[in-house]
Amino acid sequence: MKHTSMASRRLPVRSMAFALTVLAGLPALAGEPLWPEPATVVVVPDLKAPALKRTRQTAPNFRAPVATVCSDAPRMREVPDPQPPQRVRDIPALVGKVGRDKLLREAAPPPPPAPVVATDAMSVTVSGSRADLAMPYAPAPVRQQPATPVTAGVVDDNADFGGFQQFLQRHAEAAQLGRDVSVRQRLRVLDAQGRPVPDAEVAVSAADGARMWARTDAGGQAWLHLNAFDDRDSASYRVDVRRDGRQAQAQLRRGQKDVLEVRLPAATPAARARLDLVFMVDATGSMGDEIDKLRASLRDIVRGIEQLPSRPDVCLGLVTYRDRGDEYLVRSWDLSGNVAAFQQVLDGVRAGGGGDMPEAMNEAFDHAVQALAWRGPATTRLLVSLADAPPHMDYPPPHYDQTMLAALGKGIKVFSVAASGQDTTGEIAQRQIAQYTGGRFIFLTYKDASDPGSGPGRETVHDVADYSVDTLDTLVVRLVREELAQLPQG
Repeated sequence: MKHTSMASRRLPVRSMAFALTVLAGLPALAGEPLWPEPATVVVVPDLKAPALKRTRQTAPNFRAPVATVCSDAPRMREVPDPQPPQRVRDIPALVGKVGRDKLLREAAPPPPPAPVVATDAMSVTVSGSRADLAMPYAPAPVRQQPATPVTAGVVDDNADFGGFQQFLQRHAEAAQLGRDVSVRQRLRVLDAQGRPVPDAEVAVSAADGARMWARTDAGGQAWLHLNAFDDRDSASYRVDVRRDGRQAQAQLRRGQKDVLEVRLPAATPAARARLDLVFMVDATGSMGDEIDKLRASLRDIVRGIEQLPSRPDVCLGLVTYRDRGDEYLVRSWDLSGNVAAFQQVLDGVRAGGGGDMPEAMNEAFDHAVQALAWRGPATTRLLVSLADAPPHMDYPPPHYDQTMLAALGKGIKVFSVAASGQDTTGEIAQRQIAQYTGGRFIFLTYKDASDPGSGPGRETVHDVADYSVDTLDTLVVRLVREELAQLPQG
């Protein structure tokens, strides 16, 4: 397939980077850094949605990832509906690409399940409890259909930050969503040999108590958005960095144009790449005509990543979600190194439910970030989110804008994938999540942008420009390869 070329838009970099390292007698701008506690149990904390766009953050809203290995088999967990319906909810006449008759059939009470015989039982944990229930899992057989390629485009809103700001300004509702990211600083963490330090913990502190947390990506970089956590425009901040017992400290001035470089006092040992890769999929009825194609693409993505030259140690997880009143709200399979078992789980994903346009994306995103057993230090953590509808912002928190702060603090980079039918609100949310966590915004493309049934092509309804097009699996594998290629080599 002939590709369009990606416009080369790079942030200006000064010839001389502004580097600050640990200096004796550096004045403290705040008290000792407040580091997040390590995770000891899988807990989803109660998060409070911001009352205003500029919201102060003073304590971590997450626990640091600490898992050392992934499970041998996917472990299923469900998040219960906080307000289970007493009756079948009303279904609108037409929602997205799914007609009323189909939705009514899906909304009807399901028949009693037939006995299932499974050779391997997988456990299920109800989120918020400590009970593990033995539950056999056997996905329904997949109808074999001719594979239809799924094409997609991609934009990097951090590389073209000015374009991203213009996108937000073009859509007034963006002022009511997410966080203020208009003030940002680029941080690079290097070791004594000048190599990038991946997955270094970062704590940023203002003298007035405002704080944020991040982990550097595979290239030792993190974007720090000062207005996203500090509502008082502090003039300067203390930046503490640590990795493997080594620590360093530097001062960051608001408004400085140069990259802030912090050097740790020893070399970073090179090791085999560890990759935690989680797919988060909207599984409501409006995704029905794309789930099968996406399932095939996800299988190809996993296969392509396994065959990368770096041969990463890969653990895979899956989160699917629907909405309140459906068969389930959020369902997940925790990170596992068993690729065959993961493929079996993936083959069992079916679309159903839904009803109104927004879905339980907030709840699913929070669960994926907070409840899954992400591995600890020296891990590259990626979340691929596929959705064709915005989150329910009228539901109680957690909301995505707070969860994306936790994702950055845990070092989870999000690649947001917009499927057909995604509206402007959903595009704003998906692009904000990807931009804040250092990821990319991906969108499915078609021969006719307004008709997903027209087949693969180059057109999209989304507010983007200067994008390249490839098959979805090739695109995601390329992004993962580029991410892992930044890791320091031996």
